[in-house]
Amino acid sequence: MVVPELRAWRAARPHVVRVARMVRPHVARVTRAVRPRAVRLTTPQLTAVATTVGLALAAGVVTAAGPWDSTGQRTAERDWAASRTPEGGTDHARTSDTRRTSPRPRPAPSAASVLAGLGGEEGGAPAPAGKALAKVLDPLLADPVLGSVRTAVVVDVETGKRLYGKGAEQVQTPASTTKIATAVAALTALGPDHRIRTRTVLEPDTGEVVLVGGGDPTLTARKPADGWADLGILAERTATALKARHMNRVTLSYDTSLYSGPGLHPIGVNDNIAKVTPLMADEGRLDHSTSGPAGRATDPAADAARTFADLLHDHGITATAPGPSKATSRSQALASVSSPPLSALVERMLTNSDNDIAEALARQVALAAGEEPSFDGDAKAIRAQLEKLGLPLTGAQFADGSGLNRADRLSADLLAALLAKAGDPAHPELRPVLTGLPVAGFTGTLSARYADAPTATGVVRAKTGTLTGVNTLAGTVVDKDGRLLAFAFLTSDAANPPNPLEARAALDHAAAALVACGCR
Repeated sequence: MVVPELRAWRAARPHVVRVARMVRPHVARVTRAVRPRAVRLTTPQLTAVATTVGLALAAGVVTAAGPWDSTGQRTAERDWAASRTPEGGTDHARTSDTRRTSPRPRPAPSAASVLAGLGGEEGGAPAPAGKALAKVLDPLLADPVLGSVRTAVVVDVETGKRLYGKGAEQVQTPASTTKIATAVAALTALGPDHRIRTRTVLEPDTGEVVLVGGGDPTLTARKPADGWADLGILAERTATALKARHMNRVTLSYDTSLYSGPGLHPIGVNDNIAKVTPLMADEGRLDHSTSGPAGRATDPAADAARTFADLLHDHGITATAPGPSKATSRSQALASVSSPPLSALVERMLTNSDNDIAEALARQVALAAGEEPSFDGDAKAIRAQLEKLGLPLTGAQFADGSGLNRADRLSADLLAALLAKAGDPAHPELRPVLTGLPVAGFTGTLSARYADAPTATGVVRAKTGTLTGVNTLAGTVVDKDGRLLAFAFLTSDAANPPNPLEARAALDHAAAALVACGCR
């Protein structure tokens, strides 16, 4: 009788074997050191022992570091590797081949692999008991380093049932955990396969070429483009189209009319965010960074247009110094490039806590909903999308898409419900919200955290949030019994702002306690 190989093992086997090969010589050395003197093992016997023990160790290691994605790659391993690339995060299958005409990142991991937790069957593990959770979490959340206001919720992802609540419905400033709401709203309004297009058009009467911004915050002029929409490719395609019309000199303009209202975020000029405009390259960064704070161009759209003019010149087209304009209804299409799918943008936003992507996605939600693409219109549109999902919005206020605005007000109940909804099999379009969360000790804003909590490394996945006096954490864990839980911790103290490092450590300890909790 042939026993079919289990799917989980079939997916994991190459990784287990690889790890076994790495640990085999170390196990052999230890075996030699600890074997009784009376026992004489031959070299083949030592190799066999080392291989067996190595496979067992490897299987344990990769199981604990799971879950696995639909391709059989350990998610934490993939995320760790991605975090060591210039982009970081969980962006999938970027290509360094800048000549590809339609780079398509690999889709996010499947829902099943996320919900399976540490390789267990969905629904196979018992849910924690509320009283047991309270016994574990109450003392941790009472830590004075968290400040005077602390609210928290833990939800069973499979059932959506709230298992623990502390000030669950009390709204607070959520900081960057607001991005979870933005991500859910964008995926609901547009779908995970939506792409944002940047294009060029020709005004037939004037010979004017207009670079039209579509709102893609990941448009890049750098080489390699690594799968993001490439301004250089757009210039090459535009030059080809112009030469086909026997044109080698043009007037260049750029169109940012897609958005309305002020482009400057209410926090003012800040290294954490560029001016919100539908046309920018590399987020208007003045250095070579791809995430985190950086100096920004005063006018990112004009800066991108000047770069585009230089790229046209490289392809044999002479362009005038660009100025603002608006494409007319009579304009003729020349060329375009598209962003990766929205799923990839959401993942990059959450992993790196990217404020520029967050505000761009909020604008896309407003456009899809027919609202004014402005901070006010974005807020209305985001709320409307979340209402469609039946989420607990009592007291919630949205002021932006990134969470930089202190006027944002969300509850722990809402944040946990957003994460549980993303894990609902009825909403597979929301899965990038889970796969994009930073992984403890591996990626994004959690890459340098959880060093003192090895059991939580690779298991806690959470969005961080930090403003002066505000520290938040919301994400998912797989507990000791193999149950997938969503949690949200919001803390603040406006009068006596806590030490952010101490507050973050306390929140990390609370999340790690959920991992270790066999709270039946």
